[in-house]
Amino acid sequence: MKTDAIAQSIVIMARLRGPGGCPWDREQTFDTIKRYTLEETYEVFDAIERRAWSDLKDELGDLLLQVLFYAQMASEAGYFTIEDVAANLNAKLIRRHPHIFGEEKVTGAAEVLRNWEQIKQEEKQAAGTTPASTLGEIPRTMPALLEAGKLGSRAARIGFDWPDVDGLFEKLEEESAELKHEVAVEDNKAAIEAELGDLLFTAVNLARHLHVDPESALRGANAKFRGRFLAMENSAGGSEALAAQSPERLEELWKAAKQEEVNRTIEPSERRS
Repeated sequence: MKTDAIAQSIVIMARLRGPGGCPWDREQTFDTIKRYTLEETYEVFDAIERRAWSDLKDELGDLLLQVLFYAQMASEAGYFTIEDVAANLNAKLIRRHPHIFGEEKVTGAAEVLRNWEQIKQEEKQAAGTTPASTLGEIPRTMPALLEAGKLGSRAARIGFDWPDVDGLFEKLEEESAELKHEVAVEDNKAAIEAELGDLLFTAVNLARHLHVDPESALRGANAKFRGRFLAMENSAGGSEALAAQSPERLEELWKAAKQEEVNRTIEPSERRS
């Protein structure tokens, strides 16, 4: 059965944490493990972006290990078991998909998402865990890009949002001008940081309106910069040789790297002879 491998993983995790188990595994806590969870999540992202499916299989296993670790420690403390985790997930999936497991009808993915959020709020109200603020359930511990996106999205549910992307482009120009002003008039690091934060927050909301994930967009830009910079190093004859170039020569190498990137994306049949 497909569940046999997962059942074996649960048994292995219990043995690693049990008497006579692995010394390292036995001394871990919720707090010591959580940083690995974040690392493994980003490694999953990396494998997906590289379309490295064999690597993704391994990274998903590492991510599953985090779940098994937390559940085993929770079981030892008497909080809950891995079976409770799975049962809770199963019930949630059924409850939040009434169009699949019930009689409700939907017309598309947008309506599914609205129903999901409505059911989620009803669950919180029934449990008495509805936060006093609309934004109260968004953790401050999230990565800043993710938090900004969720804040904007949550505020938009009550109509506090830009009506269209044109307003956001205008807001970007406004925030950019304010940042330039702070940089020009005084060396106030706090004011500059605040204005830069406003600019970034607006950019994240623009991404939301454009249906673009800002984290993926920035990771793509990072990868592009890495590739172009490596091309510059190769053209110059290495990192040390690149560091010795003049600013004008660095700009030339950068433009050449960009053009090389463009050439690689153009089909041979589309190139001019």
